[in-house]
Amino acid sequence: MKRVHSLPRLLLLLVLTSLATTAVAQKAGGTLRVPLSENPTSASLHEESSINALQTFMSVYNNLVIFDQQDRIARPESIRPDLATEWSWNPDNTVLTLKLRQGVKWHDGKPFTSADVKCTWDMVQEKRTNNWRKNTHKEWYANLKEVTVVGPYEVRFTLGRAQPAFCPSLRAAIRRSTPAMSMGA
Repeated sequence: MKRVHSLPRLLLLLVLTSLATTAVAQKAGGTLRVPLSENPTSASLHEESSINALQTFMSVYNNLVIFDQQDRIARPESIRPDLATEWSWNPDNTVLTLKLRQGVKWHDGKPFTSADVKCTWDMVQEKRTNNWRKNTHKEWYANLKEVTVVGPYEVRFTLGRAQPAFCPSLRAAIRRSTPAMSMGA
């Protein structure tokens, strides 16, 4: 009879040991591999809102701003420059001005400029023709009234009212710039 009772104990010990080993083996850094449940339907992150497309292509594109990847919690204080090197708000927080990183090139060697940022946002707001199958994010930016090119490496976002979460929203994977030259700009 003692052998029958020792089997559940042995199984419990085995499970607890395997859990403890997994926790000890975890470390910061390295590569995280995540299997997808399905193939992304498109690499156009302006058209897609599925997690499969976002997970797959997030590391392919740059953002205007990003959250510090070393912070455990994404919060406004942890926003860091990416394609935008610095930014500032006007006193009533309705105009956001970004200075863009110089020396950035598209895949074809052409420079990334403020015209590309304006082109992208005009397409998101449907102020400019795009060849997207759908625009899944236009409603998210109803408060954005205008994007203005201030100079080759400076762009201004004008909002209808103050929106504290606007700058953090520029860091998401779907806010990618589209080359203006590809759109005939």
